[in-house]
Amino acid sequence: MRGRLLPVVLATLAIGDAAMAQEPAAPPDRPLASAGQEARAQALFEVVRCVVCQHESIADSPAGIAGDMRRLIREEIAAGATDQAVKDDLVRRWGDYVLFTPPVRTGTWLLWFGPALLVLAGVAGLVLTARRKAVATAPLSPEEERRLAELLKTERVRPDPDASPPHDGR
Repeated sequence: MRGRLLPVVLATLAIGDAAMAQEPAAPPDRPLASAGQEARAQALFEVVRCVVCQHESIADSPAGIAGDMRRLIREEIAAGATDQAVKDDLVRRWGDYVLFTPPVRTGTWLLWFGPALLVLAGVAGLVLTARRKAVATAPLSPEEERRLAELLKTERVRPDPDASPPHDGR
């Protein structure tokens, strides 16, 4: 009885742990009183990446940290910060990755120019491959033809049944 009950108990605990590990929902957003400031905040929400979801902007993300980031942006805008100052603060906290379009600098060159370099390398490889000349094989001499015919007549060497016939007109 105990051996049968143990897997059921362990499965129940595992399901309960997974349900408890989920992030709580973000509190509802409170828009700024000024329509102009709220419009600036909404524009910034679209260009800032959620650090949890990573493929969504914080405007679309339901993650709790996205709600915290929206609240932080609204607080900074209400305090009089410029859009660039808000972005700089977000980059200071979470790195260049937090912006969908990170700045071009030494640390982000690979991100900006890497895809173009890969395309150029692929094109260069195709051009080099296309420019290579095929190695021409010399035709067999009459002596080599005779020796080959003798080899094919013996039982030890059998012709390949899948081979195509010669194209020399015989």
